[in-house]
Amino acid sequence: MPFDFAAVTAPFRMQPGLRALAPGAAQLTPNAIGDRALREKLAVLGNHAEQALVATAGFDAAPALAALCEHAAREHPQAWCWDGRERYEALQLGWSLQGDELQGDGPAEIGRCLAALPARWRAAGLLSLAFAEDFAVIEGTTARIPWLAVCLPSHWSPQDKVGRHFAEVHAPVADNRLLITASDHLARLVTGTQRWERFVWTITPQPQLDMHPLRAAKPTWPGGADAETLAALATFRTEHQTFIPVPGAGQAIFTIHVESRPLTQVATDAEVATPLHAALSSMSDAVLAYRGLTGARDRLLAWLAARA
Repeated sequence: MPFDFAAVTAPFRMQPGLRALAPGAAQLTPNAIGDRALREKLAVLGNHAEQALVATAGFDAAPALAALCEHAAREHPQAWCWDGRERYEALQLGWSLQGDELQGDGPAEIGRCLAALPARWRAAGLLSLAFAEDFAVIEGTTARIPWLAVCLPSHWSPQDKVGRHFAEVHAPVADNRLLITASDHLARLVTGTQRWERFVWTITPQPQLDMHPLRAAKPTWPGGADAETLAALATFRTEHQTFIPVPGAGQAIFTIHVESRPLTQVATDAEVATPLHAALSSMSDAVLAYRGLTGARDRLLAWLAARA
């Protein structure tokens, strides 16, 4: 789903921003051969799988994986097929699993990547490559996150978040009071029967999708660049986050679809530049520091103002 600019509001606040998904709205985005998300996920799973695929000891991911497989097959039958038991097919990638056994004749690098994963993670790995989204499981009663398959995090480590309470996960976020105080309620809400979504955005000089802190340095902006030069280096990074309920388990699958586009291709008119200017100008010092925008804000505001 394209980023919804209704999520860009002023004054800017770090808040849940949940809204009910429209009936029939898609939550997954199939990857095709050559897609950017697929390329970056392949690099992560091929070289750093232990940093992306993590779970607490003893957690049974089978109900969540079954719910995700069923949802994917129903929503995108051209991309995913599941027999309800142990056959998983990523139709657009040319690879499948029969239990733990890898089958197919798709791109060799995908086959090598999946074959190298621990057997218990191959189904999750195939799902991760078949779709642009990353996945995590959240429990409604404990508000904990016991399982993650996250290849493209935004400057956070799945290994640091697994097994932790929703409030702990968001503890480093600047101006996080609304998120923290609502954490238990949010966990119960998103693990009910209703499907939910939210949108997150930032402006960064880093264009890549994978921003794991061990693989991507903190964002830095050139100090001497003028507003035009800085804007030409800027990327508008967004996340579309949704929740897929796991029937009867008191869980939900948290989906994260990361996209990254040059700011100059996004803020092309006043309809977009005006709300971005208003939101950026209202960010607190803490939020600007957390997002790495402190030194760039004034120049970005000048560039946005010229288009607003």
